[in-house]
Amino acid sequence: MPVLVSLLRGVNVGGHRKVTMEDLRSIYESLGLTNVQTYINSGNVLFRTSVRDGKRLRKRIEDAIEIAHGFRSDVFLRTPDELRSVIARNPFAARPELDARKLTIHFLPEELSAEVRQRVLEIPAEPEELHHQGRELYIYFPNGMGRPKLSMALVEKTMKAAGTSRNWNTVRKLLELAERLERQL
Repeated sequence: MPVLVSLLRGVNVGGHRKVTMEDLRSIYESLGLTNVQTYINSGNVLFRTSVRDGKRLRKRIEDAIEIAHGFRSDVFLRTPDELRSVIARNPFAARPELDARKLTIHFLPEELSAEVRQRVLEIPAEPEELHHQGRELYIYFPNGMGRPKLSMALVEKTMKAAGTSRNWNTVRKLLELAERLERQL
């Protein structure tokens, strides 16, 4: 069975929308997903599934979280191959002096149209750097993510779509865990 990684939006942030990783594992297992694993407390879940319809699976997970916890969290699914592609397409890779802890990948539900992509890239971002590749935005925060000049609310309003962010080290670790899960029988 194929491996998927799901990234939940806005759980366990600032003491709001709390879900334990044990609860998440139980929810995913209740949906018939197997080999369910979580990584850190920000809503990263890896699992195996025979379900081929990603949109339907995403909705089932979102519905189950809402029923169990009373709030809806957007779910973004990626395969290990897609995570490998995210890492390979990193527009900052040629700049090894950059601090990986300050690089964030913002996962999107779908690829942006050319028009929306252009509008997003025109948003004033300095000193942050914003790049778009596929269904991801790559954002470098040279001064850290605590008080960025780039407004993610404005980015999402411009896109008319919400996403979820993970730092570079988390994305790399999720791929490592997904590859390990792929090797397991």
